Amino acid sequence: MNQNYAVARPAQSVLATNKLIRNTYILLSLTLLFSAAMAGISIVLNLPSMGLLITLGGYFGLLYLTSALRNSAWGLAAVFALTGFMGLTLGPFLNAYLQYFSNGGQLVMLALGGTGVIFLGLSGYALTTRKDFSFMGGFVMVGILVAFLAGLCAVIFSIPALALAVSAIFILLMSGLILYQTSEMIHGGETNYIMATITLYVAIYNLFTSLLHLLGAFAGED
Repeated sequence: MNQNYAVARPAQSVLATNKLIRNTYILLSLTLLFSAAMAGISIVLNLPSMGLLITLGGYFGLLYLTSALRNSAWGLAAVFALTGFMGLTLGPFLNAYLQYFSNGGQLVMLALGGTGVIFLGLSGYALTTRKDFSFMGGFVMVGILVAFLAGLCAVIFSIPALALAVSAIFILLMSGLILYQTSEMIHGGETNYIMATITLYVAIYNLFTSLLHLLGAFAGED
């Protein structure tokens, strides 16, 4: 009986992990589609930028709400509220590139393609090798905080060079976050698919906007 039980536990653990990964990627796909739809609506309606304070307030407020409701059915509604809001804020950002650069559409598609390649490559690597990247957690979180504060300074004091440096750093940090979060799902560090989805969504969102910022600076045509 004890031997059978010992064999059953790892099997149950593998099933739980596979279910977590499956649910996370399904929800992530749905939220990305919903966010893209909201960004498209924002572009078509030519909605103005919400401003830094409203954007940050909405993001952190909805992020807190999602975290608080992560163990209930309302958590799913909070996830779509957050990702939909982020899609709306992305619309004016994309509109600026489409209107300002003659090759704005190409820049957006390049950033989108680059984001997809990076995400799929890193996720596939973590899932295939099953390496433990938990050691990256502290470094990535501290790096994100520092880069976020530097980004605020770049916006407030209008320092383009610092903004470009922050975008480059964010690409590295978001890549690390994808590896870390995928590893956490595999090795049991994260057991809630709603929070896993939000973490990966935020990584993809920041990866895309950072790539687009750099492409606009170095490959944009007036």
